[in-house]
Amino acid sequence: MALEVKKLGVIGAGQMGLGIALVAAQKAGVPVTLVDNSQTSLDKGMKFADKLLEKDVSKSRITQEMAKETKSRLNPTTKMEDLSDVDFVIEAVPEIPDLKTSIFAQLAQICPPHTILATNTSSISITKLAAATTKDPTDTSVSSRVISTHFMNPVPVQKGVEIISGLQTSQSTVDAALELCKRMGKVPSISADSPGFLANRILMPYINEAIICLETGVGQKEDIDNIMKNGTNVPMGPLQLADFIGLDTCLAIMETLHQGLGDSKYRPAVLLRQMVDAGWLGKKSGKGFYDY
Repeated sequence: MALEVKKLGVIGAGQMGLGIALVAAQKAGVPVTLVDNSQTSLDKGMKFADKLLEKDVSKSRITQEMAKETKSRLNPTTKMEDLSDVDFVIEAVPEIPDLKTSIFAQLAQICPPHTILATNTSSISITKLAAATTKDPTDTSVSSRVISTHFMNPVPVQKGVEIISGLQTSQSTVDAALELCKRMGKVPSISADSPGFLANRILMPYINEAIICLETGVGQKEDIDNIMKNGTNVPMGPLQLADFIGLDTCLAIMETLHQGLGDSKYRPAVLLRQMVDAGWLGKKSGKGFYDY
């Protein structure tokens, strides 16, 4: 029988972390401890939660009372120690390997012995993150509880979640992750712990090739996006999608694929690296392939 998650922890109050926390509070009815080292980020995240809930109320998806109950389940804090009573914690910080391994080392000390330690990483090895929880590789008491629940963006809209096990991950941990995702109204898919997993192994080379088409003059940005929207029925073209993901995130994932798989087909586009160097990161910076 899968572990029943009565209290969830989420680390990172950015777009992904806030989305995960909100869906868990709203759909699964679970109290969520939302941790971020920046009070400003927490305040911004909670305001965004209010905005999303108000939108749901205005469209009659939920009642005002339901919105109030959801908000009451979100408990923002800047203290990692407040995760000492959660059953399941999901880390959703930027794709910086050293930052993530540091967080997992801390969680191994802070969380109870039954707590499942999950990451929302889109590209970093789960086996490596699990190894960071112990100094003795033969002791899998903590590392067996490490897993990835990689939610698709934006979390309140997209139903997909990738469940990725490390070498150390136990079946009971997988079962608990699957059960929580289903409670949140998501449709989980299981992937092996391989660079990029399933989603980014397929998606990022597609985006990267679209950028190469732009930089080599095969097509203009509008034509590239339009042919994919109107030719393959995707809701957003690859360049616009890259802007929404964040070009720095796209570059980081392509570098992980290139390094991890050693195949030249995963080499990041020159234009992608140049745009990141320029600070043109997409929607979040106000400029990417398009202006926002």
